[in-house]
Amino acid sequence: MEEIIHSEGIFRQIQDKEQIITEVINRTYEEETQKHGIDHLILDTAYNEIKRQAYDGNMQLPQLGLVLFTFGNVSVADQNAGVFAIKPSGVAYEDLTPEKMVIVDFEGKVLEGELRPSSDTRTHAVLYKHCGNMTSIVHTHSTYATAWAQSLRDIPNYGTTHADHSVSDIPCAPPMDDEMIKGDYEHETGFQILNCLKERNLGYEEMEMILVGSHAPFAWGNSVKKAVYNAAVLEQLAKLAFITEQVNPSVERLKASLVNKHYQRKHGKEAYYGQ
Repeated sequence: MEEIIHSEGIFRQIQDKEQIITEVINRTYEEETQKHGIDHLILDTAYNEIKRQAYDGNMQLPQLGLVLFTFGNVSVADQNAGVFAIKPSGVAYEDLTPEKMVIVDFEGKVLEGELRPSSDTRTHAVLYKHCGNMTSIVHTHSTYATAWAQSLRDIPNYGTTHADHSVSDIPCAPPMDDEMIKGDYEHETGFQILNCLKERNLGYEEMEMILVGSHAPFAWGNSVKKAVYNAAVLEQLAKLAFITEQVNPSVERLKASLVNKHYQRKHGKEAYYGQ
């Protein structure tokens, strides 16, 4: 009986996670400014808005437990201008400010900023250049999602929590070969993601999260709020799938009728989830 109660407690916590994610993401820039003071206001440049959004997104990662130390990065793009703002490389989250975000074009060239951009900048640039409706990308090394990536496994669709967000397994792109690793590694990582989606017949607006084999997860969206949400959801789905296989090693994937029901009620033409 104690084990059953304990399991129910775990899954009740999991069920509440989506609400926690939403609450963290909805914290405003004004609250951050009040907390840290006027120094966190951005200098007057043409890129104020995407710098602010990139800063907000990056600051949500440690709050959501998706990063440690300087791991991870968030970027926000202005597709019309062909530029994006991204976290500087190796800077602790507590030391970030909006003005420290680095402005880069879709070829990976730094246009504004005193610090070096994230080492993953070239990956972001490739994705933005080839995905015109993508406006934010999140890269983490969150525990469970990274474990699946290191295992070179897709995350199977075992339940309705997964089906609420995707009708497919979360794909794991193949690990990089030696030629890619020795070449323009980060640039090739972007194409590894794009090629995996193409091979699986998945559009980037349909599947907004992926694992890169032997590496870690990436997520994206049409806003920084959605991209951060997707990164947090990806970690939760990875955790749920791991626990599910521990409880029942012979578990089967969720049946198609239930997958479609849950996905369509949230995303279909006649969706009725939410207000």
